[in-house]
Amino acid sequence: MTTDIVASMKEGPMQPVQILAVTICVIINMLDGFDVLVMAFTAPSVAAEWSLDPQSVGILLSAGLFGMAAGSLFIAPLADRLGRRNNLLICLSIISVGMFASAFTNSVTTLAAARVVAGLGIGGALASLTTITAEYSSYKRQGFAISMVQSGYPVGATIGGTIAAFLIVAYGWRSVFLFGSVCTLAMIPLVLRYLPESLEYLIERKPEGALTKVNNLLQRLGQAPVAALPASRQQRTGAQGSSVLDLFAAPLRTSTLLLWCAFFMVMLSFYFVLSWTPTLLTDAGLRAEQGISGGVLMNIGGVIGGATLGYMTARFSAHRLTALYMVLCAAFMIVFGLLDGGLGSMLVVGFVVGYFIFGSIIGVYSIAPDIYGTAVRNTGMGWAIGIGRFGAIIGPSAAGFLLARGWTGAECFLVFCIPMLIAMAAILLLKAQQNRPLHVSIESPELS
Repeated sequence: MTTDIVASMKEGPMQPVQILAVTICVIINMLDGFDVLVMAFTAPSVAAEWSLDPQSVGILLSAGLFGMAAGSLFIAPLADRLGRRNNLLICLSIISVGMFASAFTNSVTTLAAARVVAGLGIGGALASLTTITAEYSSYKRQGFAISMVQSGYPVGATIGGTIAAFLIVAYGWRSVFLFGSVCTLAMIPLVLRYLPESLEYLIERKPEGALTKVNNLLQRLGQAPVAALPASRQQRTGAQGSSVLDLFAAPLRTSTLLLWCAFFMVMLSFYFVLSWTPTLLTDAGLRAEQGISGGVLMNIGGVIGGATLGYMTARFSAHRLTALYMVLCAAFMIVFGLLDGGLGSMLVVGFVVGYFIFGSIIGVYSIAPDIYGTAVRNTGMGWAIGIGRFGAIIGPSAAGFLLARGWTGAECFLVFCIPMLIAMAAILLLKAQQNRPLHVSIESPELS
């Protein structure tokens, strides 16, 4: 049985090849964190050089997010046909090209187009990183491993911001894009050399040379080779898989919709908080550098919150932990919105909000892979993340719309805690849905 081979890997302790695969995914996601926010780092310099108005800057900041949404929807699903590793190599190439092109643009239109290209690669890579991590982690450490990969994003953004500040002063804003391009390109030989294809993918899809690759992997995992690969779910059922329509097959329909709801709502609030907190702190009377410090503390809180949640998923239900993080995030968003000045209290509560909101989104990422079977896992992840990206685009824009019409920052925080509560309800309903008894085989995507 397919599950016997996979379970023998996932039920034991993490082996060096598994740890290395997760580590590579962490590094790539750190680079993605830099690549996503590189426009935010360089925007002031670009605006000054090209004499841009705020609307043009907004277009540049949004272009990458639109590309990420499209990449999640249309490039990520290719991994279920081409392989997780091959898809990741394609995405790294696309990101590197987009970043390199960004360094040589001379107008808003060409820079926005280059940012869309880079966003396509980033969006396609994020789903594969989560899928590879889930498929190479042990059952006990899966939540922690995924949280480490997702925590790489804010870590990369924080380190990248420091590097970008130096490069802009020393060499100008174009050097920041070149740096990102070179670092991303350097990951390709690392992936080729050290990141094996997913064991589950090789067994399910059986590409050319699959048996040899599986036995090589089993040897590295300290397990006995097999004489032949077991029949995949696709072979037994005749299903084609890897189509978005498969996400709406009878056993998956409700779970897919609940997952999409959770991703959309949590990203709606997540990107509002990350995008507007420094500005709203400044508007509340803090100095500009204090507002930036608030944003940095939120990211630091997020790294700790995500790691803590991942550690606890080995002992407690990931669904219930994530739901708890979401309701506590909503509560502290209300507290943050009601604070009446005071640097210390704002920074402390901002740290706590970051702790719970990053933990919430990492929790959703941790839950998602177990909903889908191998044949459609990357498709399911890609579409869930893609739907969430629309929330990421709408959240900051909606907040700007409200603020332009006289709403206060406190009122915005009160409003944006509501999506967190909706996401919490979706996660709990998803848990109930997955607990329903199903008369299906052990390969059913509904069984986790």
